[in-house]
Amino acid sequence: MSMTQQLFRRKPITPPSTSEDGLARNISTFQLTMFGVGATVGTGVFFVMHEAVPDAGPAVIVAFLLAGLAAGLSALCYAEMASTVPVSGSTYSYAYATLGEVVAMGVAACLLLEYGVSTAAVSVGWSDYLSLLIENLTGWGIPDVIKAGPFAETAGVINLPAVILVAMCAFLLIRGASESAKANAVMVIIKLAVLLFFAAIAFTAFQADNFSDFMPNGAGGITLAAGAIFFTFIGLDAVSTAGDEVKNPQKALPIAILSALGIVVVVYLVVAIAALGTQPWTAFSDPEQQDAGLSRILELVTGSAWPGTILAAGAVISIFSVTLVTMYGQTRILFAIGRDGLLPKTFSAVNPRTRTPVNNTIIVAIVVGLLAGFVPLDSLWDLVSIGTLIAFIVVSVGVIVLRRTRPDLPRGFRVPGYPVVPVLSILACGYILTGLHWTTYLWFLAWLSVVLAFYFLWGRKHSRLNGLLDANGKVRADAVHGEER
Repeated sequence: MSMTQQLFRRKPITPPSTSEDGLARNISTFQLTMFGVGATVGTGVFFVMHEAVPDAGPAVIVAFLLAGLAAGLSALCYAEMASTVPVSGSTYSYAYATLGEVVAMGVAACLLLEYGVSTAAVSVGWSDYLSLLIENLTGWGIPDVIKAGPFAETAGVINLPAVILVAMCAFLLIRGASESAKANAVMVIIKLAVLLFFAAIAFTAFQADNFSDFMPNGAGGITLAAGAIFFTFIGLDAVSTAGDEVKNPQKALPIAILSALGIVVVVYLVVAIAALGTQPWTAFSDPEQQDAGLSRILELVTGSAWPGTILAAGAVISIFSVTLVTMYGQTRILFAIGRDGLLPKTFSAVNPRTRTPVNNTIIVAIVVGLLAGFVPLDSLWDLVSIGTLIAFIVVSVGVIVLRRTRPDLPRGFRVPGYPVVPVLSILACGYILTGLHWTTYLWFLAWLSVVLAFYFLWGRKHSRLNGLLDANGKVRADAVHGEER
């Protein structure tokens, strides 16, 4: 097999099955939908809105719609791909089956970057809402020395609440995917109730004049805001990481992806319109609103601390669920890469009692905990967006490729309007990519270089396809099937 054939060899697609030494299929369609909502709703409204509004002004609503449109087009492609290749690993596995091994490793770099940075950054924001909640309830705030890392604007020693949150999520994930899914579903229901509570109170102070200067920074501001917002749709990708653990994946995955998208877009728009109606868009840049911003808005609207306290409590629960699901997604992607032999076997080892990748989860918790505890990540949100956008583009391309190369494969869902929808998805995501800062591309290329260097030096030699495919890239007659167990 030539070098080119080796780099672009594709992993065989086999029907989903259950194995005693693999992950357990015990997640329901509803729980999977809540995974998508849990990983998405929270970051977009609790954190990013106060980052995006200064860029777009009241036109941040258009930015939410633009990001939602691009995510919606991509979600249709995700739904088809997930029903056709219903395994763990998300876009990495889809790329491996359609575009080849080296492309899959490039996509893996995107996914590991977006999940790692997102999990750490969200856990840092969690400590701000936790501090506000404790201060409102007891009058005592968490000291800065244990609430911020050494490189934060207000320097401390370690962001201890963020590290504790990562440890709690790891504990849940080690106990089992089903237990994590049940806990997440409860937290998602609470977070949606709290956000509706916010909107109900915020609309009592609604003033249409706050929308008069609707697009202060022009189309460029909207594109920039959409790029910052887009990373929150990582939840759609997180759904597809559960291919090996959901019941009836070929039906459940498309339903969960599209249902989660619908819920997320509606919640985003309602909360954004309600928040923007309470104050001029320039107030979102107020330093006092940069931490626990929505709670501060409620305190200003009501002149009382109790609504902000309720929202802070909801945010603490909400952000817990975001961290839980993004950590889950990262561990399952690493599991899939390890199972394919492109990472050491410890990443794919499954505990026989809990049926979870315990070693893998501990490694992720240590790395993410260190990032959350010591590294300021608030300036790295765009790295999550670029990883998510590239993953969405790859899925859309994968749908087109698989329709041409494997039209015979059973598909539980088909993209309507093919091939227009996948092409529009690629164009929409590409347009949003143009709004990201050039430094984001430099950081991304540096990380991509590290991952590909590892692949060429180690992963390529240990790939399981080395013993599965012949010199022509075809599955050997004597090879053991069931690689997608």
